[in-house]
Amino acid sequence: MPKVRKPTHSGSWYDNNYAKLKAQIGSWMQDVQPEPGAHAQAIIAPHAGYSYSGHVMAYAYKHIDPSKVSRVFLLGPSHKLYTRKCMLSSTQAYETPLGSMQIDQEVYSQLMQTGEFEMMDVDTDEAEHSLELHTPYIVHTMGSKSFSLVPIMVGALSTSSEARYGALLAPYLNDPSNCFIISSDFCHWGRRFSYTFFDQEQGPIWKSIEWLDKEGMDAIESQSPQRFSDYLGKYKNTICGRHPIAVLLNMIANCQRQYDVKFKHYAQSSKCEMLSDSSVSYASAIVTPV
Repeated sequence: MPKVRKPTHSGSWYDNNYAKLKAQIGSWMQDVQPEPGAHAQAIIAPHAGYSYSGHVMAYAYKHIDPSKVSRVFLLGPSHKLYTRKCMLSSTQAYETPLGSMQIDQEVYSQLMQTGEFEMMDVDTDEAEHSLELHTPYIVHTMGSKSFSLVPIMVGALSTSSEARYGALLAPYLNDPSNCFIISSDFCHWGRRFSYTFFDQEQGPIWKSIEWLDKEGMDAIESQSPQRFSDYLGKYKNTICGRHPIAVLLNMIANCQRQYDVKFKHYAQSSKCEMLSDSSVSYASAIVTPV
């Protein structure tokens, strides 16, 4: 019996009913006007419960042309397990309420041969939400197109490790039939997140958070791993997918092709006015060949 990763967060973080989930994602996608002719070979999109960030995800996914994609790489941070490496799934498929996706064992074999990756057990895999929250969107976006999945859980990497993994994965980004999904929320603000940065010159707290996030988004759009690292060092912004994002920036830096990185949408779960408030920010970006 092949091992399958179950959609353990369905029914709570997002709907587990096929028809309802398909209609919900379809409605969000329909609301987005994509850039004409743009095909995102990579995207950055959030991984919160769909009631908070589902509509934001659509701004990235709407720019993927499934006819051009035969393999999807999915990179997300580790929230539960502390590791200094990147980890691969020990399952053969990821199941979602909309259908299942087969893991590309050939690419997994290539990655394992580098000695830079470890395997995670099924419990670790199923406990992590940063990868799973993207799986219904991937299935919906790809539709009837045949493709394989390459899930990678990204640990707490040093900047040198981010550069190493970026160089290692760059050849896959060079292949136009591959698409990369980078899973990340942005600022987690409030005492419950132990992060209360507030620049009063920006206005109310929520405007300060927006300014802070947009400084980070500008650093990401510059495609400079160093600028993004310097930004994180200066402000300590609680961008949970900072390591997968940094790996992407290092991939782009090592690519033969040129890319444009552009954020398409930004939102906050609530508008913080007082120090007792809290919020999480969400942003979607597309990476398109120039």
